[in-house]
Amino acid sequence: MTRHAQSERLQLCDELDRLGPDEPTLCEGWDTRDLAAHLLVREHRPDLTAGRFVPFLAGHLEKEQAKIAHGDYAALVDRVRRGAPVWNPMAHPKVDEVTNLIEFFVHHEDARRAQPGWEPRELSPQLSGKLWTALKRSARLMFRKAPTGIVLIAEGQGRHAARLPDEHGTVVLRGTAAELVLYAYGRKSVARVEFEGDADDIAALQQTDLGIS
Repeated sequence: MTRHAQSERLQLCDELDRLGPDEPTLCEGWDTRDLAAHLLVREHRPDLTAGRFVPFLAGHLEKEQAKIAHGDYAALVDRVRRGAPVWNPMAHPKVDEVTNLIEFFVHHEDARRAQPGWEPRELSPQLSGKLWTALKRSARLMFRKAPTGIVLIAEGQGRHAARLPDEHGTVVLRGTAAELVLYAYGRKSVARVEFEGDADDIAALQQTDLGIS
């Protein structure tokens, strides 16, 4: 089995090493050290991750994650590179592929596309296919706040109805699987997608926060 999630993890860690700890990312308020700390907490500190969903625990998560972020940066990136600990189900290759492909792909682009002069990567057809499959699984959740119907058309992959229309019409989003993933996960400012639909519907979609939050 080709481990695309593992490949994205390693490439992201190489990028974090290259950039150093203080470069911007597309994650609001996070520089590269904060992004690395988030990835470590996600796999190594399940006791803290509840703070992402329970408001009164958020302060504890932020405090501990900041402490990790301001430790030894090279060691932090190296721990992320080595992957989840053996007790975490994400250490299993099949679980890693399902749970981490989008995570590491999107955060890889968060680091890359926050830097000047970036261009989209040339992805293999296999990776593009995996991204498209993963997006179809999560599209209903990612577009749940959309004020319109949503149809995704990925170059070379096919189409997928992510959200049915209600009182508004349907907006069609076209692009590569990678760019549609980035748009769906809230990276609208850098996602190279094309829109078809009523101008007001497109404007309403562009003004809507997408993703998990």
